[in-house]
Amino acid sequence: MKEKIKVLVVPSDTTGVGRFRSITPHTHLQAKYGEDFHVDIEFNPNLDDLNYFKQYQIVHFHRSLGQDMDKSQQVIPILNSMGIVTIADIDDYWLPGKEHPLHQLILQEKIHERIIANLKLAKYVTTTTELFADEIRKFNKNVVIFPNAIDPKEGQFNEPTEESDLVRIGWLGGSSHLHDLMLLDGMVSKLSDIQDKVQYVVCGFDTRGMMTEINQATGEQTRRPIKPHETVWYDYEKIFTNNYSIVSPEYKKHLELFVETPFENEQNLQYRRVWTKPVTSYARNYSKFDISLAPIKPHMFNRVKSQLKVIEAGFYKKALIATNYGPYTIDLKHSMKNGEFTDGNALLVDEARNHSDWAKYIKKLVQNPNMRIDMGERLYEYVSQRYSLDVVTKTRAEFYKSIV
Repeated sequence: MKEKIKVLVVPSDTTGVGRFRSITPHTHLQAKYGEDFHVDIEFNPNLDDLNYFKQYQIVHFHRSLGQDMDKSQQVIPILNSMGIVTIADIDDYWLPGKEHPLHQLILQEKIHERIIANLKLAKYVTTTTELFADEIRKFNKNVVIFPNAIDPKEGQFNEPTEESDLVRIGWLGGSSHLHDLMLLDGMVSKLSDIQDKVQYVVCGFDTRGMMTEINQATGEQTRRPIKPHETVWYDYEKIFTNNYSIVSPEYKKHLELFVETPFENEQNLQYRRVWTKPVTSYARNYSKFDISLAPIKPHMFNRVKSQLKVIEAGFYKKALIATNYGPYTIDLKHSMKNGEFTDGNALLVDEARNHSDWAKYIKKLVQNPNMRIDMGERLYEYVSQRYSLDVVTKTRAEFYKSIV
């Protein structure tokens, strides 16, 4: 019986990035290619016990080999010298811009420098796109692309779209996108003439979190739970409701209670708030809308992001309107020329046209239901052939075999 390649996987967390970049890809690797691979997942291996690592041919980690980033830099070269292939994975740029909530912390703790040090030391680096690979090659030439991928058999990607007489325009994301969503500010007022035909849906609403307050006199820092109206989600909601002007006074009063109790008939109102869901079920929210929006502000952090929003919208066959920048230039082909629809798979908004084209393209899709369906189908055809977990795992298995 041939010996299996033993792979140790060290995820950065159990949710989000840990699930997409470490856990799911490798559990799938063992499930599909169990005759060739044995995978162990360990969140914080004992870096002092080098004998433990001897059983593995490959050690894959996301950004850092365990929680201790300084110790990680000491151990990676030792593993390399022992003939163990070290693979660092990274999916986000190491230093987010000043607008990002983690910017100051990363600078303060020099986390970006530690991540780069790990990338330099690893034998290989894996990442999501060629755009990011180009940046990583400045520090390590051995970069391999494994895009984020989806298991189309997973329940959260098979939720039937809810029936509605309204055309639902949705955005789904996290708490670091205020400056991206500000690109849509004023969009809702430009669509007032079709307001009775549409609904805006914001998914992922979350009022949890802490706020740091600094005493100006003493410099002392104190932490307290954030109040709902202090969260970015309150700001997001103001963008999608035109400062609550499109909702009734009763509904506004309900929204400002910040409770998860449903409001009567909210699925048929002009605006709908959808609360956050765990990473194992968040994608079900795509079933609540017809048009997906993906605005991003042009800067380095966004330029090298993955195209996950494209992939998710595609597997749900949603019409997608996205910024013509960075990750959204990889797979998307613009669907309009001289005001007429073409055979593209999305509608792309140029930076100079943010003031007008989000509203213009939404109106086009609201008035042309067949185009919405065609665009969604074409996007599905494209992403399903490239970004299903089976396809990406086959490539991963071949790569791992080639390096051992």
